Amino acid sequence: MEYEKELSILKENLDKAKTLKYKAEARLEQLNKQEEELIKELKDLGVNPEDLNEEINKLTSEIEDLFDKSNKLLPKDILEKK
Repeated sequence: MEYEKELSILKENLDKAKTLKYKAEARLEQLNKQEEELIKELKDLGVNPEDLNEEINKLTSEIEDLFDKSNKLLPKDILEKK
């Protein structure tokens, strides 16, 4: 067995693993900061992060209702003649 070669490969792999670990830690830190910013934005908008799905559903319903009302207000008889 070539111990020097094995040791060299082991060292290379260890260095690669360290590099990957540092990159992952940096990315995790970046994602945590982004999460904090998003939570702050939500709170500034008056939305509790735990209630986000409920708020999305409420806003979707409001949008659909407004589209429905808008379509009902359009003069269909005039539009159909063109």
